[in-house]
Amino acid sequence: MFMVVFPDIDPVLLPADGRFGCGPSKVRPDQLQALFTPLLMGTSHRAAPVRHVVASFKDGLRSLLSVPEGYEIVLGNGGASAFWDAACACLIDSRAAFGSWGAFGAKFALEAERAPHLRTPLIDEAEAGSLVTLAPRDASESVDAYAYPHNETSTGVASPVYRVDAPGALTLVDGTSIAGAAPVDLTRVDAYYFSLQKALGSDGGLWVAVLSPAAIERARRIEAAPQGRWIPQFLSLSAAIDNSRKDQTLNTPAVATIIMAQRQVAWLNERGGMDAVAAHCAQASSLIYDWAEANLAARPFVENPAWRSPVTATIEIDEAVSASELAAHLRTRGIVDIGAYRGVGANQLRIGTWPSVELEDVEALLACIDYCLERVL
Repeated sequence: MFMVVFPDIDPVLLPADGRFGCGPSKVRPDQLQALFTPLLMGTSHRAAPVRHVVASFKDGLRSLLSVPEGYEIVLGNGGASAFWDAACACLIDSRAAFGSWGAFGAKFALEAERAPHLRTPLIDEAEAGSLVTLAPRDASESVDAYAYPHNETSTGVASPVYRVDAPGALTLVDGTSIAGAAPVDLTRVDAYYFSLQKALGSDGGLWVAVLSPAAIERARRIEAAPQGRWIPQFLSLSAAIDNSRKDQTLNTPAVATIIMAQRQVAWLNERGGMDAVAAHCAQASSLIYDWAEANLAARPFVENPAWRSPVTATIEIDEAVSASELAAHLRTRGIVDIGAYRGVGANQLRIGTWPSVELEDVEALLACIDYCLERVL
């Protein structure tokens, strides 16, 4: 890899909006405008105006995600990383098995490994850019929960969503970076959890989980067990469930995050719901994958087309060019957050193709990358 000097980019090539980060993601102007709605910001989250926003958000999600009858939408503070700890406290009875093919699958497994009340987790691993399918473990291994990411944000690998057919076991799926952008059959899972700063185009600070009756029953049983494990109230799923039924959270949430997420979900449903949103994201990511396959200086990092994410497009760049330096150069021109995930170790760009990202901006981004590569190679 050699030091190269990238050219200035003709301003006419630049995208209208240069936000392509894989989270936090682009926030639309009307979401920000919603923050000025009277009697919301700076008021009690337990008062009617804010609770009405929470109720509307939940109703919109139920429609967008086609939430099955009997499943509940539960909110909590702390982001999806906090949900890992809540799951270790309230959903894993003894031992979990994990699918890990990137940073986020590995991080959940590590939380379970650190939990003093749980047995050492079992982990099925795959190299970055690929995945594994979890299979039921032998009964002697006492696995009562199976967990894997729907979309591995660090590598751009999207897994099919499936239930691990093991008697009495829960299936926990991390939908953080794809929820709201791709269809999912939630009857196949017991917990589908995510944050709001990805496809839902809001800010961080909250987790949302769609929980099955079996997951709710598991949490209630574990938390009610006499002389059971100590569970901080902040990690109590029972507390989160009870508060969510009242359209509120245990303690003060990031109200701005809820307001912007509610507006985004309403907008996604207004655009045509999941069918339209999924088609948009698939088209946006296909622009990038097709470009990379036709480009001598780039290639899709995920070789199997069936595993390529519709919302996190990872592209390997020719070794003669530093992808990180290219990303830094583009940042000076207003094209931001397209560098590889820390720790992946690949010479790649990682581009978010969320519902809010316009197709014309994706095309302009690719034109800018071409403009730079053609002048240094």
